[in-house]
Amino acid sequence: MKAKKIILGALAMALVLSGCNMNNTTKGGLIGGAGGGALGAGLGAAIGALINGSSGAKLGAAIGAGVGAAGGTTAGVLIGKKMDKAKKEAEAIANAQVSDAVDQNGYQAVKVTFDSGILFQSGKSVLNAAAQSSLIQFATNVLAPNADMNVGIVGYTDNDPWKGKTAEQSVAANQKLSEQRAEAVSNFLQKNGAAAKQIKEVVGLGESNPVADNSTAAGKQQNRRVEVYLYASQAMIDAANAGTLK
Repeated sequence: MKAKKIILGALAMALVLSGCNMNNTTKGGLIGGAGGGALGAGLGAAIGALINGSSGAKLGAAIGAGVGAAGGTTAGVLIGKKMDKAKKEAEAIANAQVSDAVDQNGYQAVKVTFDSGILFQSGKSVLNAAAQSSLIQFATNVLAPNADMNVGIVGYTDNDPWKGKTAEQSVAANQKLSEQRAEAVSNFLQKNGAAAKQIKEVVGLGESNPVADNSTAAGKQQNRRVEVYLYASQAMIDAANAGTLK
């Protein structure tokens, strides 16, 4: 019963955080003070859902997998402060939509979304010239200065069928396209300043986790996207626990 009360209390806090205009430093301190690693992967997913919708629920437990938990208010504040800085840097990148995310330990992360219509031609995985410019800025001004942050890259598509393919074949084709686009972004970022060792996950999730209505053209455009997550590495967490993270 006691454990259940702790979980419900943390979920209530997540609801408060999702509705408040707080920066990552403040959120990180509150979450850290709630018990840090006690949140765990399952609760991390729940908080992700509250902050980010269905995509957060899907990725909340995956982002940060294998990374040890930080504990206490001080560590949360230091991680949040560093994420605030990275978020501000990302907001200056052309064609980037930046928002908060959360890792499996309940600590703040940064989600950067690039519209696939800007990145690629329809049905293709070759980066457009304009997209290359934005990604060079992102690699140079965000990822390189934050080389101690882990990075996850996830590609998505809408649910449009492919000409000449069955419904099942179209789903498979969209899955493959999402993987190819995530890989294209990862490879390009690494060629332009991102450290290969910081990119921990490059996956395609195809038509899953739509963020908008696939029955409209505008909704489909939003669903065709590549998301890049910046989250705390083990080195960051160790430094935060030691009080030395800057």
